[in-house]
Amino acid sequence: MKQLFTLITLTFLTLSFSQTNCADLFISEYVEGWSNNKALEIYNPTNQAINLNGYFVVRYSNGASTATVANAVQLTGTVQAHDVYVAVLEKLDTAGTGQEAPIWDSLQVRADGFYCPVYNTSNAFYWNGNDAVVLAKGTLPANAATVISPANVPGFALVDIFGKIGENPANETGSSAGNDGGWATTFPFNNGQGVIVSKDHSMIRKASIQKGVTTQVAFFDPLLEWDTIPAVIVRLDQNGNPVLGGSGNPILDGNWNSLGTHDCQCNPASTNDMDALAYFIYPNPSSGTLYIKNAASIKRFQVMNAFGQVLSTKEINNQDLVVFQIEASRGVYFVNITTKDGKSEIRKVIIR
Repeated sequence: MKQLFTLITLTFLTLSFSQTNCADLFISEYVEGWSNNKALEIYNPTNQAINLNGYFVVRYSNGASTATVANAVQLTGTVQAHDVYVAVLEKLDTAGTGQEAPIWDSLQVRADGFYCPVYNTSNAFYWNGNDAVVLAKGTLPANAATVISPANVPGFALVDIFGKIGENPANETGSSAGNDGGWATTFPFNNGQGVIVSKDHSMIRKASIQKGVTTQVAFFDPLLEWDTIPAVIVRLDQNGNPVLGGSGNPILDGNWNSLGTHDCQCNPASTNDMDALAYFIYPNPSSGTLYIKNAASIKRFQVMNAFGQVLSTKEINNQDLVVFQIEASRGVYFVNITTKDGKSEIRKVIIR
């Protein structure tokens, strides 16, 4: 029986499911926040609404090369054309502690659906930064011990893979990771060298990506298709200074503001096609220095943090190229642009 399971697993890992651009769902954001703050944002790049009942999520924990129905969960609901669906771990008991600690309110309000309230029933949404997560088509069998494979799951097809199935990336010291490691920025991305970005971070799919990964990768480079932001940010007052709690330490807030929308070149009026814009902001993501090209039509712009607080305002006088700095911690920020004809538009920028 063990040899049969191994054969099924190897067949599954080597399968390649052909997919064209903007033709099927894919994961647009992966949230691995502190405690139970776990979420997946799923993006629909097509022109039609998609029923999620035919899709499921499965977690491959700590380098496992196989998963069962107990590691998976069937999705529900509908995701509209060029829209997203935010699926969140269902930990909602405000009195919960330890493994039952509630998700933060700021994440709860962004959810379109909640999943996996009981670990022993389904642990699909209990990932850490070292777990591979798969979005797939099919109808999960009732038996929790059934191995996930094309032979066992009716209608099975890979839709997207985050991470590398069968690989358990190390922690910062390069030692055995357990459930404490994650994929990092330095080749081969799995030995703890560089900066670990899949642990205690949110991973946001780049706007240029138009389909999911359906073939097992040799090396999972987390920044090849993803941008990364920290799981929490320091709360700032109206002057941009940290807000301190009763203990004298800065108050931390969940960095979830990017959840709920996704910029993609599949969108009908993509803001990422630079040739089609009267102006554009680059580079994005950035280390803090940004440029606005073709800015002559702009009257002013404001930089705001994730809570809508204005960090800076700048007037523009017929300049074609504007340089500005966001001197703040890593995270998602917004540039509120007002044009000379009175129109207003908000652009999202990422500082890492």
